[in-house]
Amino acid sequence: MEQRNPGGQVNPNLIEAAIHKVRQGERQDYATVIRAYEKQIYTYCYYLLRSREEAEDAVQDIFVKVYQQLERYEKQISFSAWLYKIAYHHCLDQLRRNKRDKRMLSLYEMHLNRNGDVSQDESLVESLLVNLTSEESGLLILHAVEQYSFEEIAQITGRRSAALRKKYERLRKRLIQQKEHKGGYHHGEVADSK
Repeated sequence: MEQRNPGGQVNPNLIEAAIHKVRQGERQDYATVIRAYEKQIYTYCYYLLRSREEAEDAVQDIFVKVYQQLERYEKQISFSAWLYKIAYHHCLDQLRRNKRDKRMLSLYEMHLNRNGDVSQDESLVESLLVNLTSEESGLLILHAVEQYSFEEIAQITGRRSAALRKKYERLRKRLIQQKEHKGGYHHGEVADSK
């Protein structure tokens, strides 16, 4: 059972109930799972794949995989961690297949509901994030945005939590230095590690 709500909007009891119903043959209840996680998984895939179209395709593929593998899900880890693990490996496989050059991260596409020009702050964020690897972007999203612990991220990625914590600290320091170099740094703006 989920212990907390990464991303802040998922009711873990509702998800577990929907999963139980799907396992009992009530396939229409899978829509509850999709609605609960679709935006979060899209954002995660977008940061890893850096393409709106590829992220949209990946989200569809991931939810098909999750549905097909739902019998394998065990409550030893949270459903969301299991889902992110499938998403992580799917995106890595896609990146390996594509072997594309990195493309610039677009805040326009990430925030489709926004209108108008990119603000100076958004331009600064984009310029800081554009040089991150997919692995670094994924780590940053899972810890700073989705608020997963390093132990949960270790379950998702298959890496050691201590190594992830160290990598996050190096990444955080590098982003702070880049921001100071580009101007506009204010204490407390970059997520602290926990």
